[in-house]
Amino acid sequence: MDLINKALEFEKTSLRSLSTSDRVKLSREAKNLILSLNEIYKRNHDETIMDIMKRLTAMKRKVEKRLKGVPLVA
Repeated sequence: MDLINKALEFEKTSLRSLSTSDRVKLSREAKNLILSLNEIYKRNHDETIMDIMKRLTAMKRKVEKRLKGVPLVA
């Protein structure tokens, strides 16, 4: 359950005024948390764990969108 608490604390992280290296760190940490929670979810099939993973994935996508930039439309 320590991992779930760590994920909930990670959700409280502010995404404002981050440097590029901070964004990369956040993205990697989110990925590690999601994969770890997924291993727990495979055993328990607890919906609260799935909800946490969805929220973390949404945060991760926001950070990665900013890292990669918006693609140019021709």
